[in-house]
Amino acid sequence: MAEKRSIETVKKALEAAKPRKFPETVEVAINLREVDLSVPKNRIDDEVVLPKGRGKPVRVCVFASGELALKARAVADLVVQPQEIEEYAGNKTKARTLAEDYQFFIAEAPLMPVIGKRLGVVLGPRGRMPRPIPPTADPTSLINSMRSTVRVRSKDRATFHAAIGTRDMDPEDLAENLDFLMRRVMGKLERGRFNIRSAYVKTTMGPAVRYL
Repeated sequence: MAEKRSIETVKKALEAAKPRKFPETVEVAINLREVDLSVPKNRIDDEVVLPKGRGKPVRVCVFASGELALKARAVADLVVQPQEIEEYAGNKTKARTLAEDYQFFIAEAPLMPVIGKRLGVVLGPRGRMPRPIPPTADPTSLINSMRSTVRVRSKDRATFHAAIGTRDMDPEDLAENLDFLMRRVMGKLERGRFNIRSAYVKTTMGPAVRYL
């Protein structure tokens, strides 16, 4: 059950936002304080599985061969065979499209060195480097959890945003996602809540409503 304050904040943000012709994302904007983000270990870089899901499709791509590729085809949105990696590496437009069209990537562990060498320049800066798994693994549960996962990355900026769902989700579900994500962020900060100056909830195009 979400906190009352979280539900009230989400409802205010939804009510304040004008209707749009596209499914808006609902997000939280977090402002940090007294955190030296020039030091990489102080930066927030986390993957959070939202308890109520993201409210919209999340596309997962798997780099794999053999048995793993066969298993992945049943659950992933795209399977890239080892011989196809060079096709993407040799075509910058195709590589960029891949990185932008798919939110999460998984790779058969032995393929990671070639992916890093040939596609790292495209996937790395976007936070899309694949998660390695053994060639004998079943990727089903990992892919299913990725469909409810959001990336939370501050990089070197004191203000950063993270999605908590979409506008057509129930406010209570959005609030539960908000609570869960904020607890994860606070857990990553040295002083927890005291390292957060403020936090706001908003839809993609709507006004921000203060949460903290």
